[in-house]
Amino acid sequence: MSTDPAGPPPPAPHVPVCLSIAGSDSGGGAGIQADLKAFARCGVHGTTAITALTAQNTVAVTRVAAVEPAMVVAQIEAVAADFTIGAVKIGMVGAVDVIAAVAVALDALPAGTPVVLDPVMVAESGARLLPADAERALIELLLPRATVVTPNVPEARVLAGAAAAALDGAALAEAVQAVGANAVVVTGGHRAQAIDVLVTVDGATVEIPGHRYPDGAAHGSGCTHSSALAAHLALGFTLAESARAARAIAAEAVRYGLRDLGAGPGPVNVLGVGYGDVHAVANSGRLGAPA
Repeated sequence: MSTDPAGPPPPAPHVPVCLSIAGSDSGGGAGIQADLKAFARCGVHGTTAITALTAQNTVAVTRVAAVEPAMVVAQIEAVAADFTIGAVKIGMVGAVDVIAAVAVALDALPAGTPVVLDPVMVAESGARLLPADAERALIELLLPRATVVTPNVPEARVLAGAAAAALDGAALAEAVQAVGANAVVVTGGHRAQAIDVLVTVDGATVEIPGHRYPDGAAHGSGCTHSSALAAHLALGFTLAESARAARAIAAEAVRYGLRDLGAGPGPVNVLGVGYGDVHAVANSGRLGAPA
């Protein structure tokens, strides 16, 4: 009987598990496709519960089909029955019945499971992506269940309401907290300076500066950011450490974005594909082991 000249395999490492509850992007730039790539870059195993199927590319979304709520819950339950979920990322949720089902499923997870909510509510054009009843359901059912919510400026203003229309930075994050959020990270992509602002549940403010890459490709950057944040929470980092890592990883994913793919804005490139030493690029933003 032949033996492997390399010897027995090394002991299997402990790899945390993250769950993405989000929609599918057939173009591979955002949604669960972006989430799984971000999870892999950060060194965690990605699992999914798909809430919607989208027919899209870099130019347009041509069709959306919602997944029935019972199937969304079944996916979450199947993952939770076989894996210890280290953190959850929530992205596109769509309709009220799906939001309600996700809320019930979250309550069945072990207490203290970190939940990162990326409120996919406003398109780059400014158009609202959720009907008014779904916006209310997200605020009432998911916002208080999330450990941290990661809106950009337009999304944060929708969450906080009309009185927040002129707010920015920490004041805007606090306005989101006032409607039921715990910790809030207002991302810096739509701000005059590319600075993320974290306001913790205790009221502490942490500014997270970073580079802006206007010549990069940004489709999927929000998904990448929230997934990287969830992954680092699953790895045992603090919220502030996780937010800093997510900021760096999302920025680099834009910097190395695949600008030449498709006729529209290209997808982010969180794994550094096509840039030679992929592993060196992919690990450039990851923190060391938590203390």
